[in-house]
Amino acid sequence: MDALRWGILSTADIARRKVVPGMRKARRCDIVAIASREPGRAESVAAELGIPRAHASYEALLADPEVDAVYIPLPNHLHAEWSIAAARAGKHVLCEKPLALTAGDAQRMVDVASAEGVTLMEAFMYRLHPAWQAVAELVASGEIGRLVSVQSWFSYFNDDATNIRNIREVGGGALFDIGCYSVNLSRLLFDAEPRHVSAALVRDPATGVDVLTSAILAFDSGIATFTCSTRAEDDQRVHIYGTTGRISIGIPFNIPPDRPTEVYVSAGGDPPVAPDTRGLTFEVADPYTVEAEHFAAAVLDGRPTPVPPGDAVANLRVIERIFEAAEAASA
Repeated sequence: MDALRWGILSTADIARRKVVPGMRKARRCDIVAIASREPGRAESVAAELGIPRAHASYEALLADPEVDAVYIPLPNHLHAEWSIAAARAGKHVLCEKPLALTAGDAQRMVDVASAEGVTLMEAFMYRLHPAWQAVAELVASGEIGRLVSVQSWFSYFNDDATNIRNIREVGGGALFDIGCYSVNLSRLLFDAEPRHVSAALVRDPATGVDVLTSAILAFDSGIATFTCSTRAEDDQRVHIYGTTGRISIGIPFNIPPDRPTEVYVSAGGDPPVAPDTRGLTFEVADPYTVEAEHFAAAVLDGRPTPVPPGDAVANLRVIERIFEAAEAASA
């Protein structure tokens, strides 16, 4: 194949506004179909986005012989069901984060994809962006000495009780939606799994979802701390501290697709008054374009995905430990 032919399994807002526009710019990628279970919805979105075929059911899209791979932006509780169905239909799968609601379900997805000989990857688009690739290399190279701490914050405000992010049964809440990024980046930078987890959370009394969650992840060589919230001002930041320097990332997670990305590295000088700080500017790169290109290259060239599917299982194990620690602390 010269290009990977994509089907979009759902007309979810993230697919319409961000992922499909990003994928359309990706090399070796063609979006050929979209599906919805809502009558007429697939047709209208296909017309809006210029997608050739619309399917009135997810099953119909999975049966389409012209589709090689599917992108799944469904609500969290449907990720496992439809990723497994897609794999069994012989389709490669790029599934939104978190890969599932439990590590057990995620492992089943990995096992089925392996048995069917298809590629499966969790869609953490941020970590394939050139800025994050550079940050990971800087940390690994010792540019800031030995890594000792990662601090991150991710928040937005959403109190709409009808929004899926505020429905506990479908995997809503701050930790599943955005805290998973902080867990992921902490594991990425320390290149390890935490040996101890502490946490606290606040749940919405009406919906039961966590709306403010903080965690401490203790690794053998350092500590990661983070807070995520769905009831605070929109903000996101990451600070990475080493024994001889630090790194700050401008907009670390929802990286703008239409403007350069800034990373600041401080090492040497006279901190904290006058540290030697240099800014690194990365040219415009849509993270969804980069993600689609990496995935397509893995499939078309027969290589492993840049992020192995087992990483999603490990991330969910930590998320489960955070929930358990927070519940134990409030008991």
